[in-house]
Amino acid sequence: MIVERFGNMDASVILVQPVEKYGLKTMEDEITKIRSMTKTEFGMMAFCVEDWNRDLSPWEAPPVFGKEGFGGHAPLLLEKILVQCADESKTYYIGGYSLAGLFALWSSYQTDRFAAVAAASPSVWFPGFYEYMKNNQPHGEAVYLSLGDREEKTKNQVMATVGDRIREGHALLSEQGMDTILEWNEGNHFKDTEVRTAKGFAWLLNRLN
Repeated sequence: MIVERFGNMDASVILVQPVEKYGLKTMEDEITKIRSMTKTEFGMMAFCVEDWNRDLSPWEAPPVFGKEGFGGHAPLLLEKILVQCADESKTYYIGGYSLAGLFALWSSYQTDRFAAVAAASPSVWFPGFYEYMKNNQPHGEAVYLSLGDREEKTKNQVMATVGDRIREGHALLSEQGMDTILEWNEGNHFKDTEVRTAKGFAWLLNRLN
C-alpha cells in the first residue's frame, strides 16, 4: 500500500485519510486549505486505496449503482492503517470523503486509536449502516459530519436516503454524548470535495486543540 506523508509529521496531531490514487495529486491543495482554517500544526498520512468499493466497505453489499458491488474489505484496510498509527505519542484523527468518509466513521466503532472523525459527505446510505450505528457505540471525542444540500435529490432510491440517514445518524451520535456537528454545503456530491474534507479536519483541529 502506498502511504504518502504531508505537512509537519513532527506535530503531535496526525490526520489519516484514505484516498484514490488520483486523489494524491490534490492532497497539497487540501493541506493548504486546512492550514488556512486552523493554527494547529498537523501532519497527514494519505493511504492510497486500490479498489474503492472493495477496500472501504465494512461488509459485502450488492451494487447500488452500476454493476460493481461492495467487497467488505474495510477490516483489512483498517488493520494496515493501524500499523502506521502505532506512535503512542501522537493523536490521530481519521477522515475522508464519500465512501472513505463512511470508512472513517465505521473505523471509530472498531478502535479507540482515532480521537476524532471527519466524515465529509459520507456514504451513510450504505445498506445496514444506520442499523449498525444504533446497535454500537463509537470511540473518540468528536465526529464531524457534512453533506451537500443536493445529494439526497437523486433518482437512485438507495442513495436518496443519504439525507435522512445522516440526520438520524447525527441525532443518534448526539444522544450518545458525542461532540458532533452536521454541516450542510451547497451542491451535489461532486462539488468542492477537497474543500469539504478540509473543513471537516479543520473543525476537529480547532475543536480539540
